[in-house]
Amino acid sequence: MEKRHEPGRRTVLGAAALGGAAVLAGAGEAQAAAPAGRTKRPAPAGRPEKLPVPLVVGHRGASGYRPEHTLGSYELALAMGADVIEAGDLVPTKDGHLILRHEPDISGTTDVAQHPEFAGRRTTKTIDGKKITGWFTEDFTLAEIKTLRAKERIPDVRQHNTLYNGVWPVLTFEEALQWAEKKGRERGRPVWLHIETKHPTYFRKLGLGLEERLAKLLRRYGRHTAHAPNFLQSFEPSSLKRLGELGVQCPKVVLLDEPSVRPADFVEAGDPRTTADLLKPEGLKWIAGLAQGIGPWLPQIIAQDAKGKLGKPTTLVRDAHAAGLVVHPYTVRNENSFLPLDFQVGKNPGDYGNSLAYFKALFATGIDGLFSDNPDTAVLAAQEFRRH
Repeated sequence: MEKRHEPGRRTVLGAAALGGAAVLAGAGEAQAAAPAGRTKRPAPAGRPEKLPVPLVVGHRGASGYRPEHTLGSYELALAMGADVIEAGDLVPTKDGHLILRHEPDISGTTDVAQHPEFAGRRTTKTIDGKKITGWFTEDFTLAEIKTLRAKERIPDVRQHNTLYNGVWPVLTFEEALQWAEKKGRERGRPVWLHIETKHPTYFRKLGLGLEERLAKLLRRYGRHTAHAPNFLQSFEPSSLKRLGELGVQCPKVVLLDEPSVRPADFVEAGDPRTTADLLKPEGLKWIAGLAQGIGPWLPQIIAQDAKGKLGKPTTLVRDAHAAGLVVHPYTVRNENSFLPLDFQVGKNPGDYGNSLAYFKALFATGIDGLFSDNPDTAVLAAQEFRRH
């Protein structure tokens, strides 16, 4: 998942995130910012007993410090105390292998542009209604992908991460599973994973369905049961429903985009609903029929005003819990570029702002966990809110 607060877009995004009837359409403004997470309520099905509440998901590992979806990023996130490692996003190769990249377009996350033998594969495609020019995983075999090396995706903000460009190859999902199993044996407890199916409708139309391949691998490693140490997530609810039909029983989380967006599978099926409809109590009740949690965008938890300053919490956490859903919002980062205006320090977009205070404000709403590129900061903030 990705929502980057570009400075030029801050006013627009802030206005779009306001609670009440304006945009969130159902995720209204809470009457108080009380720490709902400390009140007693039945534990939702998506809250595993062996994980702390709130938990911290290392977003693509520790991608604030290492290029995302690399063994270096995963290893560091684990060492920093992340409770769950996001070992998605899953995209397929031409020959049907699942690999881990932010998007099928690998222009910004690999050194593919430096490979003259692949120059002719640069092309323009339309994915979920958006035209994108670059190099795409579905045009490469796994053997070809393995000749590439990972690099930092946002070097303008994280120049220090470019030190690690070229250090690690692109991972397959099976390699990530093998890593998790190895680390689990070493630690004496399982490594939890958060796994996302990326653009599943798009890939299914190409004959590269993600769900069947994912289910097969999860079964191979015993990670398909209700108590398996992983969550499954997708912006397309039908993908999670399909995984359930394939016998994958572990907790599922529906990711939520900006309020005006229609999920790609809704567009394909002619379903007129938008994210705003899913944020309403009736939408959350519908989600609870196929999943155990939601992954909302941060301003859907605490609104921002038109200037980009933090406002009041919405009722989304309370409404989701009432529907029996856990809440894992995304994505908190330390840099000014990604923080509400009143948590920024100085003028440099790449400098750290007062992210610790922002983490605490989010945890105080009663969320069950969150995604962060900086799991060490998130774990530090989570400590005072945790109950075991």
